[in-house]
Amino acid sequence: MRKIAILAFVVVSIVTTNACRKEKSQQQDQVTYNPTAMTVDVPAYVKNYVGDMKHPDNNPLTVEGVALGRKLFYEKMLSDNMTMSCATCHKQENAFDDPRAFSEGTNGALGDRNAMAIINLAWNTAFFWDGRRATLEEQAHDPVTNPIEMANTWPEVVKRLQNTNTYPDLFYKAFGTKTIDSNLVVKAIAQFERTFVSYNSRFDKYFHKGDSTALTQQEKNGLAIFKGKGMCNNCHLMNTQLSDNVFRNNGLDVNPKDAGLMKFTGLQSDRGKFKVPTLRNIAKTAPYMHDSRFATLEEVVEFYSEKVQQSSPNIDEHMPDYGSGLKLAKQEKTDLIAFLHTLTDQDFLTNLAFSEPK
Repeated sequence: MRKIAILAFVVVSIVTTNACRKEKSQQQDQVTYNPTAMTVDVPAYVKNYVGDMKHPDNNPLTVEGVALGRKLFYEKMLSDNMTMSCATCHKQENAFDDPRAFSEGTNGALGDRNAMAIINLAWNTAFFWDGRRATLEEQAHDPVTNPIEMANTWPEVVKRLQNTNTYPDLFYKAFGTKTIDSNLVVKAIAQFERTFVSYNSRFDKYFHKGDSTALTQQEKNGLAIFKGKGMCNNCHLMNTQLSDNVFRNNGLDVNPKDAGLMKFTGLQSDRGKFKVPTLRNIAKTAPYMHDSRFATLEEVVEFYSEKVQQSSPNIDEHMPDYGSGLKLAKQEKTDLIAFLHTLTDQDFLTNLAFSEPK
């Protein structure tokens, strides 16, 4: 009887201990999952032009979600051979663009379009040069499985993250579950990318904040050309975004090799149309155009001044038939380029909140 009593005591002790551990674990989880709502500091003049920052109802910004997204943005386990992360082709010093003409995938293959900068995308409703994705979450999904980019599969990515000592807890803090899936991965990355706001250039200080000393006279001359003779403001709106986020054919080719938006819509009327990129930090995002054909801002200005192909199909209405071109004078070109350099936001390029976590 004594042996039976001792055995019963041991069993009860084990059961009680396990129950306590389970209860303690549940209590810890309840304490841990307490996401902190996060807002991004955006100037009032930006909200006046384009409204508050937008995000899906099912993916609000939280401190924990952004922190997780930051870690994932720099996570090389997302690629098949664990050599690439999102940051490999979107470098902070280049305004989260790729200085290479075409990004190189894990197997050495090159893409066929220039990587796009990640700047102020929270207000966008179409992504990639051809607009094939409607949200940042959808945009973040594609490079992982693209055979000429990260060349991985989502089940493999999820398995790797799930088997770490750190990620399950981070996902729990951000989303209330330790079971990782691809939807939560892209939600976290999208949250982080929505914090990439850039509104502190010298242009902003002059044009939006009223600091008359922020630009030199030459740069002010360039701004006048931008708004006037150069007609840049037709598509790169001065409404703080410096893009209208519309798809346009800007007359690069008479016979476009890349169908652009037409690849997504199937409409002939969209042939040769590409998303108008923001000009913010443009001096840091070379090379230019979807196919990286221009290496410098000088080449870009020369194109718009002299070389637009007016017979290109579906050429945009904002590219008027100006005969042989705008014919900007040499000094006008120099002034315009000087102004474009004022769109650089040094704080954005060096903000530690966007850098790789240590």
